[in-house]
Amino acid sequence: MQIICPWCGERSYEEFRYGGDATVVRPTASEAADDDAWHEYIFVRDNPYGPHEEWWYHAYGCHQWFRVRRDTVTYEILSTVPANHRSGDRQA
Repeated sequence: MQIICPWCGERSYEEFRYGGDATVVRPTASEAADDDAWHEYIFVRDNPYGPHEEWWYHAYGCHQWFRVRRDTVTYEILSTVPANHRSGDRQA
C-alpha cells in the first residue's frame, strides 16, 4: 500500500503509523462532560465498512500528522490532507 504524505509525496505505508479514528470528537466542556461521554470518547469506536477518515503519522519521514480518507474494504487511499485542514476541502 502506498500513502501520499501531504508534504513528502507518495511513500510506502511502512514509513507511517496509524493514529486512530479521525471522526471521534473530544467532549468540549470537559468539566461538564459526564462519565458516559468520556467512556464513549475513549473506548467506543465504529467498525466502518467503506470510506473512513483516519489519523496517520509519517514516522520515518517529516514527522507530521495528517488525515487519510481510506476505503476499509479495498484499502484504497482516497485522499490525504494536513491535520489542520478543514474537512470538505480535499486534496490527493
